[in-house]
This record gives sequence, C-alpha cells and structure tokens, in this order.
Amino acid sequence: MKFRAFSLLAALVVALGALATAQDNKASSQPSGNSPAAAPAATSSSTGTAAADQSAAPANDQPVAPAADQSSQTATDQAKDKDKDKDKDTIKHDGSEKDVDAIGNRKIGGRGVGDWYSLNTEIAMGKQYSMQVEQSSKLIQDPVINEYVNRIGQNLVRNSDAKVPFTIKVIDSDEVNAFALPGGFFYVNSGLILAADNESELAGVMAHEIAHVCARHAMRQMTRMQLANLASIPLIMVGGGVGYAAYELSGIAVPVAFMKFSRNFEAEADYLGVQYMYKTGYDPQSFVAFFET
Repeated sequence: MKFRAFSLLAALVVALGALATAQDNKASSQPSGNSPAAAPAATSSSTGTAAADQSAAPANDQPVAPAADQSSQTATDQAKDKDKDKDKDTIKHDGSEKDVDAIGNRKIGGRGVGDWYSLNTEIAMGKQYSMQVEQSSKLIQDPVINEYVNRIGQNLVRNSDAKVPFTIKVIDSDEVNAFALPGGFFYVNSGLILAADNESELAGVMAHEIAHVCARHAMRQMTRMQLANLASIPLIMVGGGVGYAAYELSGIAVPVAFMKFSRNFEAEADYLGVQYMYKTGYDPQSFVAFFET
C-alpha cells in the first residue's frame, strides 16, 4: 500500500516536472517585449530599401547616351529649319519688283543711263503740264467727290514706291480715263468714277497710273527720245541734204520703235499697280474685272 502511494507521488512529481519544462520551453521560444514592434519595422525598412533599390535600378540601368543623342538631333533639326527659313527669307525679301513686302524701299525707276532727269526736274515739268491741263479742262469743285477720290489715291500712294508727293484732282469729263503727269500731278475723269462698279475697280485704275509715276516712265521715255535724236545728228552732219532726209525718216520711225517700250511700260504699270492694290487692301481681281468690262 505504501509502495503504491509512493508510485503515485512519483508519477505526480514527474508530471509536474514535465509541465514545468514545457512552460519553460514555450517561454524561451517567444521573442522579447520589444521584438514584435522592432521586427515589423525592420521588415518595413528592408522592404523600403528594397523598393528604393528596385526603383533606382532602372534609372541606373538606362543609358544616358540616347537622351544626349536625341537632344543633339533636335538641336540639329532646329538649326536646319532656321537655315531653311533664312534662305527662304533671303529669296523672298530681295528688294526686287517681285518683293511685295519691300514696297516703298525698292529701287523702282532709279536714275541711270536710261533716265537723265532728276526728281526736281520731273516735278517742275509736271507742274508746268498740270497748269496747261487745268487751263483747258473743267475741274469738279464738289468737296465730297474730291475728298473721296483723294483718299483712295493717297492710300495707294502710301503703299507704293512713289518718291514724290501726289496732287489728285477730278476733271468733269464723261471719258472713262485717268492720267498722271510727271511729278505726281494726277487727274481722274468723272466718267471713270461713274463707270466703276465699286471702289476697288476705281482704285485699280488709279494704282496703274500711280505706278507710271513710281517707275518714272515719262522720264525714261523722254530720255530714250533724246538718245534717238542724238544718234540721228551724225546723219545730218555727214550726209547734208540726203542726211537731213534720212533724219526726217528716222524721226517718223522713232515712235514706231518706241511702241515696244511703251507696251513694256504699260505691262510694268499693270504689274506694279496690282501690287499696290494688294498692299492697300483692295482685291486685285477688281483690276482685271474692270478692264474686262
């Protein structure tokens, strides 16, 4: 009986010892109180570092050369485009008759071998002829009509190659005509005003006449006549009476020879007149439409 009680007591002690051992093992396997908070932080830190390394890796892996090449190529393309624009502007803005943007600064009707007359001589000559015109013509005195025609003409003059001021008057005549004398003395017939369907058509005819003055066609024509007369003088000196007869024949033939130049002058006046219309803001097609009418 005592042996049985001793056996039970021994079994109980063994069981309690096993239980205590199990609890000690469980306690030792758990981390300390600071470890649970630190572990996630460490994990998060390591994760963030890994993410940073991962995000930085592609940037470090990408080559720098292609970006530099691309910017260099862009700069090259821009330089080429700039050169093209510069060449285009050089071709377009050359100051010739074709350069509409240079109107007013072009050398239209410049003096030279083909023009012996100065601007002062041209103005004096035109003033003399204008006095004769006004003595033999009836001018319209209506201020409204004169202001209207003068406004159109002066706007065209401001957008032309004129080197002289213009004096514009209206003649009471049914003839559809306008003419400009040397030096800027300009006359418009009332018949032309009535025949034009709109202001643009009237401006087209006026621009044509203004172009004659800008290109100094009258002065150039007179210079050519003087050259022709000088060229015919040796015929008189050498040939006597026969030479004088030849001079008379040449005097008849001179106007025929000048007809070609006159046509060229008219073509140039048409060309410049259309430019002046466009520069002033009128429709150049009106110029053609009026002459077709």
